[in-house]
Amino acid sequence: MQFKPAITALVAAVALASLLSGCKKEEAAPAAPPPQVGVVTLQPQTFTLTSELPGRTSAFRIAEVRPQVNGIIQKRLFKEGSDVKEGQQLYQIDPSVYEATMKSAEANLRSTKSISDRYKQLVDEQAVSRQEYDTAVANRLQSEAALQTAQINVRYTKVYAPLTGRIGRSSVTEGALVSNGQADAMAVIQQIDPIYVDVTQSSVELLQLRRELESGRLQKAGNNAATVKLTLEDGSQYKLDGKLEFSEVSVDQTTGSVTLRAVFPNPDHTLLPGMFVHAQLQSGVNSAAILAPQQGVTRDLKGTPTALVVGPDNKVELRQLKANRTVGNLWLIEDGLKAGDRLITEGLQYVKPGIEVKASEATNVNVGTKNPAPAQAADKASSGKGE
Repeated sequence: MQFKPAITALVAAVALASLLSGCKKEEAAPAAPPPQVGVVTLQPQTFTLTSELPGRTSAFRIAEVRPQVNGIIQKRLFKEGSDVKEGQQLYQIDPSVYEATMKSAEANLRSTKSISDRYKQLVDEQAVSRQEYDTAVANRLQSEAALQTAQINVRYTKVYAPLTGRIGRSSVTEGALVSNGQADAMAVIQQIDPIYVDVTQSSVELLQLRRELESGRLQKAGNNAATVKLTLEDGSQYKLDGKLEFSEVSVDQTTGSVTLRAVFPNPDHTLLPGMFVHAQLQSGVNSAAILAPQQGVTRDLKGTPTALVVGPDNKVELRQLKANRTVGNLWLIEDGLKAGDRLITEGLQYVKPGIEVKASEATNVNVGTKNPAPAQAADKASSGKGE
């Protein structure tokens, strides 16, 4: 019984020592280090903004070959699908009836001219009246007109190419009857070198471009502003550049777009009328553009583009952006980011606004693609989906 107080005191001492030891361990536990993130320091860049617009090719000039006299086709003097020269004969219409008419007109003219010449001498001698002489002169003039008409009809029996170009299929063959004023063309000639490319641009984009030029955010692309490049249906680049000819003066009420026409050289006839193409038009130059890698731009629940940046105190800040265009693998930032901002592109899943982080150069962004070629930066409207 005399040992109980001693045992109780010993147990209490051991418990107190254990409690103090636990407190010391908790105080000695080190704090968690700040998360590591990869950042890209944004710098202003100069690049040429181009608009990629859909369009179709159309012939530079088109001529529908139609007969100007009635008759039977005797010969077709061209090969379908070949190139023809202006003034080259294409068809021969039977000229026999028109040649006979011309000979009759020649004979009539000879007779009326003889009478007119004789009456001229007689009227001076007052052997015939002035009235008879005037009638003879009128008859001669009518005979001359009839002969001229007959000669024209004989010439029209030979159908010539009105322009230089490529001729299509013939709708008539030898032995077919053709008539002046018929609805169907005998053949169609199209000049495709050079060739037109008609593209459409939204009137909204056109107004936005004008506002940016007027505000000074964009400068005109200079002497090359009218240069147009072309991408073909198979994705290949057309090797020759075109020039912008004109823009339509009114907006299409059904589509809300404006038609732009460019002309391209086409010496190899690579472009054919009716082909679907994409044209790249140089719109303007932004001398201080902020281009952010797509890895650092996300969207919130409302679809607004956002980004996380590392502030001067190494704390994460949330920025709401205005970004409507992509340039390659970059976003063209109109508002929300500025030069010198450290944009987080790596480690986004480990951070949130307000916490302190440790920043280092990002490794998930290819430095070689951060600066697009100035003359090739394509302007594409964003699809509205998160990147």
